[in-house]
Amino acid sequence: MSLPLSLPELSPVVLARIQFAFTVSFHIVFPAFTIGLASWLAVVEGLWLKTGREVYRDIYRLWVKIFAVAFGMGVVSGVVMSYEFGTNWSRFSAKVGNVLGPLLGFEVLTAFFLEASFLGIMLFGWGRVSRKMHFASTVIVALGTLLSAFWILSANSWMQTPQGFTTDADGMLYPADWIKIIFNPSFPYRFAHMVTAAYLTTAFVVGGVGSFYLYCKRHVEQAKVMVGMAMLMACFVAPLQLFIGDAHGLNTLHYQPEKVAAMEGIWNTEKGPALRLFGWPDQKAEETKYAVEIPKLAGLILTHSLKGEVKGLKEWKPADRPPVAIVFWSFRIMVALGLMMIFTGLWAAVLYLRKKLFGSRLFQLWCMAMTPAGFIALLAGWFVTEVGRQPWVAYGVLRTADAASPVLGPYVALSLLAFVVSYTFIFGAGSYYILKLIGKGPVAAAETVPLRQSFGARAPFAEPSETEG
Repeated sequence: MSLPLSLPELSPVVLARIQFAFTVSFHIVFPAFTIGLASWLAVVEGLWLKTGREVYRDIYRLWVKIFAVAFGMGVVSGVVMSYEFGTNWSRFSAKVGNVLGPLLGFEVLTAFFLEASFLGIMLFGWGRVSRKMHFASTVIVALGTLLSAFWILSANSWMQTPQGFTTDADGMLYPADWIKIIFNPSFPYRFAHMVTAAYLTTAFVVGGVGSFYLYCKRHVEQAKVMVGMAMLMACFVAPLQLFIGDAHGLNTLHYQPEKVAAMEGIWNTEKGPALRLFGWPDQKAEETKYAVEIPKLAGLILTHSLKGEVKGLKEWKPADRPPVAIVFWSFRIMVALGLMMIFTGLWAAVLYLRKKLFGSRLFQLWCMAMTPAGFIALLAGWFVTEVGRQPWVAYGVLRTADAASPVLGPYVALSLLAFVVSYTFIFGAGSYYILKLIGKGPVAAAETVPLRQSFGARAPFAEPSETEG
């Protein structure tokens, strides 16, 4: 019996790219969430130690459980990607492993080991170690997540702007200057952009959950703290992200101009190009159809000059251009959500000045709708970054087609199908459990007493005695 799809027609490179895109898209949302959540938990616990207000303790006890689930799912999904480097991208691993391998190794030896060493105390040490020791563990875990982001972003940024290496006759890359490799030209901008995005992602999740509690008139005291702290981030960090993104865009224009041309749908080199708000980039016709434009604005944004020149996609051969439509629309989704976050912060500031921040039902519904905004913007931004780098896996050094493993397409397709099925069940169950925790809400300190009495010892989230402080 013949298969409806001819096996030789399955492109292993395309399937490998789809598989990696699928797994990394699942993975990135969990580390981004835990980066922001760990730092926020450190702030919340610090406020509890400073003020003694039980509301901060109750909030911590809820969100540390959510952190544990998200952290676990991030680790599981990250391990899968490590195997894909060997199974689907062995040529990439062989050629650039001398450069990227140590960077990923540094991430494990420093950040991951640091997190793993103190995560147990953070999750299960409440009531078993002193308050100061528990707070120190939370802070160390938060620093570990930032250190992990440092190494991962350094490695990925090197793939965008590679430098500090030498190449032998066989095309193998070897490190020549580790400072240049780690602090490559795009790294500072991408690291700042990613960490800020992680903080905003967490802020809008916390704000959305707090708004849900306010809307349902449950856990009102805790909800006010959640919404208030989240809106502080929206007020100050969301506008800051706009300036960081602008600096990142200038850096990308310098080092990867074809990516910027794809982001803006610019085909011909222009001085002071118009900003195409909407349109459909037609890669075959080499034009952006049905474009809605604002004259000169793209030139002002991209070059900070009304007469600044921006190269069009026609400056590169068709084989060297990224898939324009994906990059074009992903960029607009990211920017639109970023502007909505800024709007949320401004709205919150107005409501606060009118003393209506916690009473506006419309604003609560808006914050609930904005809960997934950070995740969507994060994924859209990574689509711009990774798809916009094509057809290169290491920009200007190694093409994606030359980095794939010599495997048959059907085997990659079968493993992709297995990932889709398993991820749906595993991460669906994890997400469902997180929603159950949110539905239950913060548990008051008094509710831990029966559990402590039942087991004859302190529960993991019981209050430490004064002598332990």
